[in-house]
Amino acid sequence: MTTLFPRELTDSRAFGVAKAMLEGFDRHYRLFRQTSAAAKARFEQRDWHGQQRAQRERIEFYDRRVDEAVQRLRQEFDVDALSMDAWQQVKLHYIGLLTDHHQPELAETFFNSVTTKLLHRAYFRNDFIFVRPAVSTEYIEMDEPAHAPTYRSYYPTRESLHETLLEILHSFGLRCEWEDLDRDVGDVLAALQSCLNIRWSDWRLRANFQIQVLASLFYRNKGAYLVGRVINGFTAIPMCLPLVYGDSGRLVIDTALFAEDELQLVFSFARAYFMVDMELPSAYVQFLRSLMPRKSRAELYSSLGLQKQGKNMFYRDFLSHQRHSTDRFRIAPGIKGMVMLVFDLPSFPYVFKVIKDFFPLQKETTREQIMAKYLLVKQHDRVGRMADTLEYSKVAFPRARFEDELVAELEHFCGSLVEEDGDVIVIRHLYIERRMIPLNIYLHDASEAGDREALEHAVIEYGNAIKDLVAANIFPGDMLWKNFGVTRHGKVVFYDYDEIEYLTDCNFRRVPKARTEEEEMSGEVWYRVGPKDVFPETFEPFLLGNPAVRAVFMKHHAELLDAAFWQAHKERIQAGHVHDVFPYEASRRFSVRRRAAETARFEA
Repeated sequence: MTTLFPRELTDSRAFGVAKAMLEGFDRHYRLFRQTSAAAKARFEQRDWHGQQRAQRERIEFYDRRVDEAVQRLRQEFDVDALSMDAWQQVKLHYIGLLTDHHQPELAETFFNSVTTKLLHRAYFRNDFIFVRPAVSTEYIEMDEPAHAPTYRSYYPTRESLHETLLEILHSFGLRCEWEDLDRDVGDVLAALQSCLNIRWSDWRLRANFQIQVLASLFYRNKGAYLVGRVINGFTAIPMCLPLVYGDSGRLVIDTALFAEDELQLVFSFARAYFMVDMELPSAYVQFLRSLMPRKSRAELYSSLGLQKQGKNMFYRDFLSHQRHSTDRFRIAPGIKGMVMLVFDLPSFPYVFKVIKDFFPLQKETTREQIMAKYLLVKQHDRVGRMADTLEYSKVAFPRARFEDELVAELEHFCGSLVEEDGDVIVIRHLYIERRMIPLNIYLHDASEAGDREALEHAVIEYGNAIKDLVAANIFPGDMLWKNFGVTRHGKVVFYDYDEIEYLTDCNFRRVPKARTEEEEMSGEVWYRVGPKDVFPETFEPFLLGNPAVRAVFMKHHAELLDAAFWQAHKERIQAGHVHDVFPYEASRRFSVRRRAAETARFEA
C-alpha cells in the first residue's frame, strides 16, 4: 500500500499531541515499574496479601492511563476535530520522540491504544497507528553505556562454582535470613551435575565458561525466581532457582531447574504475571527467548506483566499467520457452550470465544456478568490451572475465510456483536485463548484406545487442578469434564469461567436426610437451596458415569465429594492463609528429596 504520510509537518498541534501521548505512557511505565520494584520489599516482609493486591491493581494501570490520555487530548487539543493529515503528522512526531526511548515498543502500543479510541476502525492501518513497529529495540543497551546491564556475567572456575553461586545470590540484596545457603548451593550444584549426567572431575570447562543472570528477580505468589543460563563453549543451559520461605520461616532455594520444558511451565500461560523491575523490557524478552525459543515474544511480554504489549504482538503474529495460511475459520470441535460461541482456525493454536446474545433458561446470567468473571480470572493468581485470555474489540476477519455454517451461527447467537462490512466480518468483542484438548474428548479417546495410563493421569490431574483452584480461593462452578483442557505438557487447565466464584463466597452443604419416603424417592429437589449453596456430593452422577474414571477418581480425589473438604479450605482462606503454588512437581523440591533420603537411611 502506498503511504499517505504528509511531506511536511505543518500542523502546529501535531507535536503537542504526540508529546502528550508519550507523557501519558511515561507516567504509566513509571507507576508500573514502581509497583513491580516494590515486590522485593513485599517478598522480604512476607506480605502475601499485599503482593496479591498489587498484582490486581497493576493490571488496571494501563487502561486508566489510556483513558487519562484520551481525556487530556480532547480537552487540550480538541483532537476529535483533527484532520487525517494531522493524525499522520502526530505519528511522525511520536516516532521522532522515541529515538532514544528505553521502551519504544511499549510506547508504540500505548499510542495505538489511545488512537484507536479516537479514530474510526477504517483508519486502523499503518499510516495512522503502529501496525508494524517503527523503532528498533535491538542494541538499546549498546547505545547507553552508562546504563546498568540487563544481565550480569560471572566467570567461575570449577573450584569456585560454589562461591560464585553464593556471590550471585547475595548480589540481589535480599533482606532475609537464609536457612542454610551453603547446603542449598550444594544441592543446586548436585542438580546441575545430575542434569549434565557427568562427574565434576570429568567436566571440561571451556575458555568462555560463564554464568549469566538477569539483574532482577521474578516475583510471583510467595516465590522469587532467579533466572539465568550456564554457558560452556557452544552449550547454553537454562537456569531457574525458585526462592521461598521454608518451614523454619527462613529463606531457602526450593529447587533448581535446568531444562527448557521446566522453564516453559514456570512461564506458563496459565500462571499469573510476574513482577520484575525492568528498565529495558525488550532485553529481558530477548534473554528469555534464548532460554525458551518455542515461547513467542507475545507470551513472554505477557508473562512479565506487559499483557497489552503481549496482545499487540499476538495480533501481529495472527495477521501474519492469516497471510500465510489458506484454511477457514470454523465452529470449534466439541460440545457447544451455552453462553459462548467458540470458533477456531485449524492451523492456528488458539480459539476465539464470543458471548452469545441469549442463553438457555438454566443460565441466569448476563453479558456484563460474564465479562466480570473473565476480568476476575485476569486479576487473580491463576496457579497454573486457569488459561489466560486476550480480550479484543472491533476485530476484522476476512469473510472469505469463514465457513458459512460459522457465519450463520454468529448471526443467530451473537448478532449484536457481529457486523458484515464489505469483504470483512467485524466482531465487536471477543476473547482468544490457547487451544487445548477438551478433557472429555481426551478421556473418551484414552478409553477407546485402552490407554489406562493416559486415562489415570488425566483424572488425577483433573482432581489436582480443582484442588489447586480451591487452595487459591476459586470455586470453578461448572466442573464438567468438557470445561477443562489438556495442554501439550499433560497439565489439566480450566477454561470456562461463566460460573466461577470465590470459594469464600460459597456455602458448602451436605444434602439433608430425607424426612419421608416420598422425599427420598422424589426426582425433584425437596430441600431449600440458596443462591450460593453448593452440595459437593451431587457432583458424582455428572462426573463418574465411566467405571474406569470413577475408580481412579475415588482412589485419589474422593474428598472432592465431601462438603467438609471444601468448607475446611474456605475457613483456612478466611483465616488469612495464602497457598503455596509451585510450577513444578513437589518431588523436585530439595526439602522433599532430603526427607526422602533421610527416610531411606532410617529404614536401611
